[in-house]
Amino acid sequence: MGLLVMILGLVLFFATHVFTTKREARAQAIARLGEGTYKILYALVSLAGLALIIWGFAHYRSSGWIDVWYPPKAMKHITVALMLPAVILVVASYLRGRIYATLKHPMLAGVKLWAAAHLLANGDLGSIILFGSFLGWAVYDRISLKARTDAGGPPIPVGGVTNDLIAVAVGVVAYLALAFAFHPVVIGVPVIGV
Repeated sequence: MGLLVMILGLVLFFATHVFTTKREARAQAIARLGEGTYKILYALVSLAGLALIIWGFAHYRSSGWIDVWYPPKAMKHITVALMLPAVILVVASYLRGRIYATLKHPMLAGVKLWAAAHLLANGDLGSIILFGSFLGWAVYDRISLKARTDAGGPPIPVGGVTNDLIAVAVGVVAYLALAFAFHPVVIGVPVIGV
């Protein structure tokens, strides 16, 4: 049951995100609904999808675990190491500096790294579906960005090395918070000592 709920959540979450890549359909929806209504609906459907993903995955982990393969323990350590740059990349997408200018889309690079790292450490069916979906979406979105003719939202100014240093510092703090507070408490899996 949990796996099906998670998959439904993934469908809802990614349907909204894929819809934004269809720029003509998105523009028509905004014209029909108004920008505010469109954004509210987008947020509500995305949040509903995210809630279903979280609930479904938690239920699956507690009662419907299905092993597909058994990753070596070293993969968990590799995942822990890869998560630091993944978090820094996500932060760098908001604190735009040279990292942003070089990668153009550090958020997508961070999501790809996060998903790929978690696929290395988790061999169960639910994790493969969850992290594989995020990896597939991030690859699709990066490819679709090359085909888009509009600039998207208003441009955000790109700073210099100072923004990168702040992004790295904030990324390290966020990484430590995720590893030592969020992951063991919310996910129920300790990051260190596994």
